[in-house]
Amino acid sequence: MIGATSSSADTPRAHITNPAALECLRDIGLDVECSRLASQGDTMAHTRWCHSLAGEEYARIYSWGNNPKRKGDHDAASPCRHIDLPQTLMEPILLKYASQHGFKCRMDTKFLSFEQDETGVTSTIEDVMTSTTYKIRSKYLIAADGARSQIVKQLGLELDAKPGGGVAIDVLVKADLSHLVKHRTGNLHWILQPDVEYPDFGMMGVARMVKPWNEWIFSLFPSIHATTIPQPTNEQYLARIKQFIGDDTPAEILMVSRWNINEIVAKEYSKGNVFCLGDAVHRHPPMNGLGSNTCIQDAYNLAWKLAHVLKSKASPRILDSYTLERQPVGLGIISRANDSFRNHRQIWSALAMLSPSLSDRKAAFAELSAEGAAGKKRRSELRKGIEHSAHEFHAIGIEMNQHYDSPAIFSSDEPAPFEPQGLAAEDPVLYYTPNTFPGSRLPHAWLNKAVPNQSPISTIDLAGKGSWAIFTGIGGQAWKEAANVVGNEVHIQVNAVSIGFRQNWEDIYGDWEKVRSVEEDGCILVRPDRFIAWRATSSGDEIQRLRTVFERVLGRTTT
Repeated sequence: MIGATSSSADTPRAHITNPAALECLRDIGLDVECSRLASQGDTMAHTRWCHSLAGEEYARIYSWGNNPKRKGDHDAASPCRHIDLPQTLMEPILLKYASQHGFKCRMDTKFLSFEQDETGVTSTIEDVMTSTTYKIRSKYLIAADGARSQIVKQLGLELDAKPGGGVAIDVLVKADLSHLVKHRTGNLHWILQPDVEYPDFGMMGVARMVKPWNEWIFSLFPSIHATTIPQPTNEQYLARIKQFIGDDTPAEILMVSRWNINEIVAKEYSKGNVFCLGDAVHRHPPMNGLGSNTCIQDAYNLAWKLAHVLKSKASPRILDSYTLERQPVGLGIISRANDSFRNHRQIWSALAMLSPSLSDRKAAFAELSAEGAAGKKRRSELRKGIEHSAHEFHAIGIEMNQHYDSPAIFSSDEPAPFEPQGLAAEDPVLYYTPNTFPGSRLPHAWLNKAVPNQSPISTIDLAGKGSWAIFTGIGGQAWKEAANVVGNEVHIQVNAVSIGFRQNWEDIYGDWEKVRSVEEDGCILVRPDRFIAWRATSSGDEIQRLRTVFERVLGRTTT
């Protein structure tokens, strides 16, 4: 791993880590450290819309699993919870783990170019400190080099790019605002001031907590009417930030950076032995908090496949499934994030932010508290916009409903193609419906022993960790034996467990029985990334059926 700078991220750009990504980190035990360093619970209970942090509030919505009406949905979806972990804290955790587990991490090192042939890739690297160039030969090259990816550009990946949403400006600020958040708990605060004259560089803003409660990012959104975006001085930035804070709290600017509001996804994620992931292949605004989460899941999908190929456990053909599985996810998340950003326009309109005329804005803003049809309509539009923003702040569906369809999934035994079920069929952004259809995420259910002598364990903790898993029940002993036989044939660890009354694990709440969708003597085969590879409704001809499935999903045969 190489990095052009002397350290990990110096700005806390990404921050929300959702359950789907935290489950990936749980696989290697990093969820505990991440949760320890993160903000969570009440500190991220709400998203608010207000005139200033010290001033009047227009509306608020529960966020990130804290809505009492939705909390059960989040509890049922995963053993993990949303946390707020700035990139400045996340990256050192990952670097420390990598360096302690055999990976060489080189900072102050710049990637220049690569050449690939039939057997691998030769990368040309520059040591920034000494200006020395050298070459690294590798079987594969993994491009996680961000939104300005040089590797994607050299590889010539075609990008599906829609018109961008302009520029935003992040101002990292040190200010102790603890006195303001006692009754305003939340990590995101939209600040809109329709009754004041605003500068072109900061029509409105979002105050985002970085560290409770003395470090903040103020994201400024320039005027939609401005033809050019000026380059303000720090004094001008600070004056606008002070307006957003709304009282005389001392504030210090630590850093200013600009970013583009993109809607871009690569049509393919790889060519030859070069594989691209993260912002290199999907770029979007931070709405829904999907950025770093999707990057982590890209890596989780690719890593086990590369490991299997390098250890001769799978054919290189399995790597073709990476784009097939992850590109539709990338397309979905860039659309969702940009839709969330566009949906805010209804709120801005209701709060009278969109007119270039201050007098018009003041008049329209006054309608919000006025009697009559105009005021009633404006208040209704505001409430509708706030309620719809749940698709950004309570979107467990877009986080957990990912479904894969590729040769690394065996769905030939299914009587019909996959279709979302339950509430996910009605609104796949807001709701997640656990299921065991091949290509879906392994559902979470709490299990325990017949004589409880430990804390309950999640089904997801019985899978992953670089191994395959088989889940069966009473009457499914033959699947456990087949897992041992076929696992030895293909040189793969297959951990087989039986769930049910007096089995390896007890289905203590009956939740596994409700979602497994196979008979007690059937089985569910789970890949190392905890996605379901195949399921058998009942027992019979276990060894041959399992052998056929493994040959297919490992790319050893195409029939």
